[in-house]
Formats: sequence, structure tokens, C-alpha cells
Amino acid sequence: MPHLIECVPNFSEGRNPAVIQALLAAVTSVPRVWLLHHTADIDHHRSVLTFAGPPDAVGEAAFHAITTATELIDLRRHEGVHPRIGATDVVPFVPIHDDGMDECIRVARWVGQEVGTRLGIPVFLYEHAASNPARRHLESVRVGGPKGLASRMDSDPAWLPDFGPPHLHPSAGALIVGARRPLIAFNANLKTNDPSIAKAIAKSIRQSNGGLPSLKAIGVEVASRGMVQVAMNLTDYRVTPMHRAFQAVKAEAAKWGVEVAGSELIGLVPQAALDQAAVAALQLERFDPSQVLETRLTEAAANTETACPTISDFLDAVAATEPTPAGGSVGALAGALAASLGIMGARLGHDIESEHRLTQMQHRLRELIQDDADAYNQLMRAYRSPKQEPHRPQSIATALNRATDIPMEIAELACEVGRLIHACIPSVKQAVRSDMTVGMIMAIAAAESGLHTASVNIQLNQELSESKSATIARAIRNLEELKRLCYTPPPFESGH
Repeated sequence: MPHLIECVPNFSEGRNPAVIQALLAAVTSVPRVWLLHHTADIDHHRSVLTFAGPPDAVGEAAFHAITTATELIDLRRHEGVHPRIGATDVVPFVPIHDDGMDECIRVARWVGQEVGTRLGIPVFLYEHAASNPARRHLESVRVGGPKGLASRMDSDPAWLPDFGPPHLHPSAGALIVGARRPLIAFNANLKTNDPSIAKAIAKSIRQSNGGLPSLKAIGVEVASRGMVQVAMNLTDYRVTPMHRAFQAVKAEAAKWGVEVAGSELIGLVPQAALDQAAVAALQLERFDPSQVLETRLTEAAANTETACPTISDFLDAVAATEPTPAGGSVGALAGALAASLGIMGARLGHDIESEHRLTQMQHRLRELIQDDADAYNQLMRAYRSPKQEPHRPQSIATALNRATDIPMEIAELACEVGRLIHACIPSVKQAVRSDMTVGMIMAIAAAESGLHTASVNIQLNQELSESKSATIARAIRNLEELKRLCYTPPPFESGH
């Protein structure tokens, strides 16, 4: 199945429950997206949502929420202590797995393009998705607020947005979207109402002023609670953990004769960060994260849930009357099964390189089972959009392109799987060669199905047909070669 990613959008609304509820509804309206957490603050006048799911579904949910914010939030009437440049201020996509950053970058750019084209909002890409190094850091885009950004857009060609018009949206401002590693939003509240103290502490501890590495901090007033706050972002908790940042605030506050009232988290935090803080506070020796009861229970439950019933569920889903999963997903499954047979043969033949390559392809084909269903659903949503929608043709073209690329990738991977299986056959025992041949036959079936689906799709768009013709021709040649390898009997060898 595809990697899961997380999205943590920040909206410039923390006081109106109806607007906040509408943002939540926009996210939960998208299937297979899980709303994990949300928080709203009346002083910051800001809401932070956290949701996760497959990449394309998360991207769609983010776009729905941005659209809702554009309709309901007017930045011209906004007052809050937190820096911002838009009704939807920042939309980061975060990989849950170590190798998911490329997917986050892809989704961030897709969302940025959709927002710029369909909503008319200037979009700036940041962090790993940034196209301009000067705009990589969030604070660089936010400096001066909406007016400062508008001035730079007017006077400096380097500050033209990545997507959308070269001017602020009248009510929604601008949007910052990107891909980043997990970040911890962590605030320390001070027993004083003097904002200058919080600002001085923030300045002394943040990285940009020579303080703690991977720490951003600002000082703000929390009027509703009669205190001030050092609001921090830990961009890498492995470099500067929460307890170290908190102790730095306490040490600086003591210099001002001020006590720390407490701390708070905004959004979610990795379990590893809490383990890290607990180990430091308790001075635990030889701590192992597997000693956490809930961690072991989660692992045990996951091992139980990944047993054979998953195959039954997939077969039932294919047999159902829903449009997905269907042919494309079945083709990807056939390719993954072929790769599994190839892995078996490579292991028996002690071919480590082929085993590694086949394992990589098997993982990707497993992801494509769901990716194909997602692409079909995206295409159907584009077709169902109002015909008077000016960007409907472009949305259909984009979705159709993706719905063609995925079966083409299935076909190309399946051919490569088949060739690797054929190369492994001489190194395995005679009893296993029949299984390896079945693997090649499954690879051929997967490639045939992928090519069929792609060929049907390109007939719907002449421009797409022209752009994909060379790729399809190459895939056809690879498939014919694979068939020759599979079905041509070996030459007869006479005995002596």
C-alpha cells in the first residue's frame, strides 16, 4: 500500500467555531483521510489541523480545506499575535516514513498549482519543495507580513510566486506550501505580562541569533491568560530536544526574575520526542523504546492485522460493485506476485543483487495497487466537476495523465520483473523452475493489463496520445521480448 503522509495546515482563524468546524468538515469529507488532531487559539487567532492518509487523498483534503478557508476567512479583518500572510497561512506535508519526502514534494507542488490556478492565490513553495533557496525558510516568506510580501512581489522579480498571480488575493492573501520533516510546536508560558521579556528570551535562545540549533522562537502576548509566551518550533528534536529548549527558557527567564508557568504542545508530537524528554528528566540508563507498553501492544496488533485476511479483503473489494479497486489494481497485484516468486528464486539461487532489485519492485507494485485506485477516483472527480468551471479541462487533463502514467509504470516494472526472473532461472534447481516460469507469466499478464489500460486512456486525449506514444512503443517492445524469453523453449541438448 502507498506510504502515508501527514499534513499540518495553519489557518488564520481561532475564534469562530463555525469556521473551524467547516475546515474540519472539509478535511473529513475526503475518503481515507484521518483527522488526527486540531487546536485553536484565540490569542494567536489561529487553528492548526493534523491529518494523514495516502498522499493523493491528503493533497485533496488540503485543497478542500484551503478552498473553505478562502471562502470564509477575510485576512483584512484579522487580528492575532501570530505572524501570517494568508487566510491559509502555511500548509506543510510531512513524511511519516523516512523515504516519503519525494511524495510530499509532489503533493505540495500539485496543491500549490491547484491553489494558484483555481483559487487565484499566490503560492510560495518552502523547505524541501522550495524552488528558490531564498524562500526555503518559512520566516523568509513571512517577513513584513502581507504588506512586506506584497512590496517584494511588486519590486523584485525573484519574489514572484511559484504559482498564481503576482499579487495578493484581496481577502485570502498568499499561501506558503511545502514539504518538511516532523516539527514540534512547543510553547513556554511566563508569569509576566511584559511582552518585551518574552521577545528577549526568544531572541537569546533561537538559532538565528546564535542560540540553540534547530530552534525557532518568537515572543508573544497571551492576553486572555494575562501572561506572555515564548512560542517555539523545534525543526529537529533530535538536535534540540524539548527538555533542552524548556530548560533554556527557564534559565533565561530566571535572569529576568520571571518564573515559567508551564508549557504546551500545539498539534501532535512523535513518541520518540517524549521518550527523549522522559529519559533526560529521569536520568534513565539503558532505556529501550520497546519498553513502552503501548508501543509493544501496537506492534503486536499490527502483526496480527497483517495476516492472510488482507488478501481476502482485497478480493472482496474487487468483487464489489464499487469502481475501485479494479483492473489496474489487479494488474499491479499480478506484478507484485510475480516479483514475490522472483524473490524466492533469487534467494534460493543466492543472487543477492536480484533479490534486492526484485524486493524494491515488489514494494513499488504493492503501492501501485492503491495508487491506481486513487488515480481513477481523481479522474472521476474531475469529470464530475461543474462544466462551467474554467479549470475543469486542465483538471481532467492532469488526472488523465496520472491515470495513464500509473498503468504504464505497472507495465514497465512488470517487464523488468520478468527479465530478472528469467535471469535467475539457471541458478535454481529444476523443481523450482516451474514456479519461476509462473512468475514470468504473471509478469506478462501485469504488463499486458497495464498497457491495455494506458492505451484506453490515451484515446481520450489526442495530446496525451502524442506525448505517450514513444513510451508505449518501448513498453510493447519490452513485453514482446519478455514473451519470447518465456515461451521459447530452450535449445535441445543431445547426450553423449
